[in-house]
Amino acid sequence: MPKKLLIVVVEPDPDRAQPIADGLLAAGDHDIRIIAEQSGLARQVADLRPDVVLIDIANPSRDILEELALASEPSERPVAMFVDRTDEQLTRSAIEAGISAYVVDGLRPERIKPILDAAIARFHMFQRMRTELAATRAALEERKIIDRAKAVLMKARGIDEEAAYALLRKTAMDQGKRLPDIAQQLVMAAGLLCR
Repeated sequence: MPKKLLIVVVEPDPDRAQPIADGLLAAGDHDIRIIAEQSGLARQVADLRPDVVLIDIANPSRDILEELALASEPSERPVAMFVDRTDEQLTRSAIEAGISAYVVDGLRPERIKPILDAAIARFHMFQRMRTELAATRAALEERKIIDRAKAVLMKARGIDEEAAYALLRKTAMDQGKRLPDIAQQLVMAAGLLCR
């Protein structure tokens, strides 16, 4: 059984909000909250901590888009924005803000489920990519530190790269620490001694 989602719908017009809520309920057993007042939106969304945010704005300005993007934290949850019309700059701004789905021609109840599913899937895909990118960057930084530590050992002890790596590895194992941590300590110590 799929998890019950807490979905926040940002829609100032009650006549537009109710069909959206009805469409979401028809798509699944979800907890729907409607936010009509856009002032203090960031606090309202933060207080609710929703799983998904759907924003239905007829003609958003760039300022509204930036405020809504900040309020809904696109890096923390899927955010789908529905607009009646758009232009190239607004579309680019929405994508740069991290909006998971940017749909032109408004939000109609019969389109809700596939758009919601696509926004959630896209969000999770980008989350995995962000996680992998962060891990890759961390691994690269660790590799640089290890290379610097090897260079310090090679110069100080007159050994080759393989022997320097083996010494770092043995020291890490003997101390029960990670190799990058030992390398960082060595590079810092070498920096203090060479000043």
